[in-house]
Amino acid sequence: MTDYIIVGSGLAGIAFAETLLQHDKSFIVFENKSQNSSSIAGGLYNPVILKRFSEVWNAKLQLELANSFYEEIEKKLNVQFDYKIPIFRKFFSVEEQNNWFTASDKPNLAPFLSTTIVNKKYNDINAPYGYGEVLQTGYVDTIALLSNYHNYLKSLNLLISETFDYGQVKLFDDHIEYKNIKSKHIVFAEGFGMHSNPFFNYLPLDGTKGELFIIRAADLDLDVIINTSVFILPLGNDLFKVGATYNWKDKTNTPTQEGKQELIERIKEILNCDFEIVDHFAGVRPTVRDRRPLLGTHPKHKNFHILNGLGTRGVMLAPAMAIDLYDFIENGKPLDKTIDIKRYATSYSPLY
Repeated sequence: MTDYIIVGSGLAGIAFAETLLQHDKSFIVFENKSQNSSSIAGGLYNPVILKRFSEVWNAKLQLELANSFYEEIEKKLNVQFDYKIPIFRKFFSVEEQNNWFTASDKPNLAPFLSTTIVNKKYNDINAPYGYGEVLQTGYVDTIALLSNYHNYLKSLNLLISETFDYGQVKLFDDHIEYKNIKSKHIVFAEGFGMHSNPFFNYLPLDGTKGELFIIRAADLDLDVIINTSVFILPLGNDLFKVGATYNWKDKTNTPTQEGKQELIERIKEILNCDFEIVDHFAGVRPTVRDRRPLLGTHPKHKNFHILNGLGTRGVMLAPAMAIDLYDFIENGKPLDKTIDIKRYATSYSPLY
């Protein structure tokens, strides 16, 4: 008998898998690549909400856990995917500068906001009011992380590449059975695919579609991430990742002409140089209406658990949420009420 079945191997799934490995727990992962929000994500980790100059929920702890988590995986897999790089928030007025300094005086934001206005000139970006530098930032190359970690799991015979069939789950008092696998627990980490899950689809996972570009701009000399109405992230070789759009109605992974036009217009508001669109991709982020993750145990089935709803900040959230769920299941440590799915108990209708 294995300890866990994990359904889904995006950021949430591999974070939980790695947490299990660190605690010598046995598991098997199912992945059918139906969801791509982790692989096409911007991958930025940033402790500050730059629209309002406010702190991301639990940012300090999340950053500490994420930094050590990704560092350990890089060492184990002998691959780099975590890049420490500053984020510059472009100022559009003196008022925004003043708001930045006001925010930087707050104890919870002081470690993350530089108090020096950056007046560095970049080719083809007009920034007369300069930039504010966010500290302790960077990005994870999620494609490199996921592909290398999946290969690692395959080498250990821990990854099954097939669609999980909910109808073949058999429930017992102290375990579950799926086909020929017996397991003490099952954790669903399916992202927006949760809507097909009959055990947890009562939860309010809204999903927000995002579209991104890879562009080539030979004249752009960026060595930082610029954040305005979109982010511009340097990838090297004159390539830049640019994103992202937010669409609350379209729930497909298909790039659209509307998203393309929106990104082009936003880029032209920032850059004064020519650029070429090299790639255009889209995915649905697993977002929740109250902007908190979905963690916990099924109201009826004590062996069924969920790790979902990481939204737009999956890179920062995944390690911390995986640890929280593990401690909840294995050690009985209560979940924060703001992330526990018990907050949506009244939405549950006991069909399963």
